[in-house]
Amino acid sequence: MLCSYSNYVENLILIIAKNLNSNRLRELKAKNTYFMSRKIKLIWDFRGPAAQKTAEHHVIHLKEFIAIEKTNLNITGCQDFNDLYSIAFMVVDEVEMIAVRDALKPHRGEVYSEPAES
Repeated sequence: MLCSYSNYVENLILIIAKNLNSNRLRELKAKNTYFMSRKIKLIWDFRGPAAQKTAEHHVIHLKEFIAIEKTNLNITGCQDFNDLYSIAFMVVDEVEMIAVRDALKPHRGEVYSEPAES
């Protein structure tokens, strides 16, 4: 079965991103020489009585990372599911995902979809 052109481009971007170091990625961003990609939501899970406060504190460090590394997106937040389970998250472009994942070690990730406007 043949891959569509868009799948080919996405796979090519992933291969390139795996081989880029942080400095090279910054150079490409400055020149706008990379393709548009999906947004990936990187997630850290926190459980226990201090989950909410820990997730809120983790977001502070994610914002610091964004400021230092100058990532393309500045989307962070935390979400409480119940008294004992919260998450912290940040959203990155797919081309940046490998470098950010290796640096920050999130627990999981998913494709990000924009929240519906109310």
